[in-house]
Amino acid sequence: MRILVTGGAGYIGSHAVRFFLERGHQVWVYDNLCRGHHQAVPAECLIVGDLEEMARLDQAIIANRIEACVHFAGFAAVAESVREPAKYYRNNVVNTLHLLECLRHNGVKRFVFSSTAAVYGVPDRSPITEDAPLAPINPYGRSKLAVERILEDYTSAYQWGCAALRYFNAAGAHPDGTIGEDHNPETHLIPLVLQVALGLRREVEIFGTDYPTPDGTCIRDYVHVNDLAEAHLLVLEHLQPGQMLRYNLGIGRGYSVREVIETAKEVTGRTIAVKEAPRRPGDPPILVASADKIQKELGWRPRFDDLKKIIETAWNWQHARPRGFRS
Repeated sequence: MRILVTGGAGYIGSHAVRFFLERGHQVWVYDNLCRGHHQAVPAECLIVGDLEEMARLDQAIIANRIEACVHFAGFAAVAESVREPAKYYRNNVVNTLHLLECLRHNGVKRFVFSSTAAVYGVPDRSPITEDAPLAPINPYGRSKLAVERILEDYTSAYQWGCAALRYFNAAGAHPDGTIGEDHNPETHLIPLVLQVALGLRREVEIFGTDYPTPDGTCIRDYVHVNDLAEAHLLVLEHLQPGQMLRYNLGIGRGYSVREVIETAKEVTGRTIAVKEAPRRPGDPPILVASADKIQKELGWRPRFDDLKKIIETAWNWQHARPRGFRS
């Protein structure tokens, strides 16, 4: 398959690109590199461009005879979305429309979207199934849900095959340690914890210690980035015209912030200092996935099915490259 991967030089996108290439597909990465890294993908695959540049995007689709698109490009920090909602709606919604129209005009009808568990807001039950109420509580989640609604309409009106993959907390790194998580600024818990272990940060902040959870800290379902990559390809290969699929991606077990820190101590053998801080706006207490649907329908199974395995791969990457791709 000839696949366009938008945001493919970013964290999850770069792992998907490598997985697709290893499975024999032809891949082109379209990325403006505002948050991605050119070192994360083969140079011959990379097209540097923005989704606002519709002529350039159109050219990339035509020149490479694209047959399907996997869309990772977008902003994904909850706290930033609360501070700057316009930035999120412009990039995550308006720019996605640019992409969809370029694909439509060129007859590309297979589309897999990088969505999020944030579309559920504060769930009324756990683990969360795909039929749970959709009530996002921050602009990031609302921007992703808006795109899901758009895809429903494209599927119905234009007979596309679309999928929205609702990740829980992406984590870990490629097992060979050559690509991994590298954000600037870093906002994800596991790399922040490991940076403290490396001496790059003095401490890690725990945002909120009074949640209704066993130890008072937020609980999240961490899913390995390679398992996410495999799920994208499985879904892409199964899409049919007129079909809109929605799948949760997680391991079905939650870990608290304190459990993540304790596991990182065990993996690294190092002391990790913490600082307790107030809750952040937009953070639900518990987000744990039920991934039964994709397991039953497509046979997807997470290979990294516990937190220690996931953190070990993240540590392999971060220990070898303390400053990420700049190391």
